Amino acid sequence: MGRANRPALSIGIALGSCVQIALFVAPVLVLAAPAMEQPQFRLVFSQAEMWMLFEAVLLGATVTTTGQSNWFKGAQLLALYLIITAILYLIPAAAS
Repeated sequence: MGRANRPALSIGIALGSCVQIALFVAPVLVLAAPAMEQPQFRLVFSQAEMWMLFEAVLLGATVTTTGQSNWFKGAQLLALYLIITAILYLIPAAAS
């Protein structure tokens, strides 16, 4: 949609899928864990993960409020998400 010069629709699709995952899929997985013979399924985030999530949401809101985009903003967002991915991969898993 971005290449078709429809930035509002592409932003709506991206943000809509994020909201769908946050509000529907994650709680359903938590509630369905006992039916899948799992003793517990808890969503546990470290403080660093919560700060990264908070900053990613702020950055996404900042980028989408202008309603305009260019290749450099997209490159910055991709670089940020790659950095977050690398950090999350390298952080040792929290002890259960």
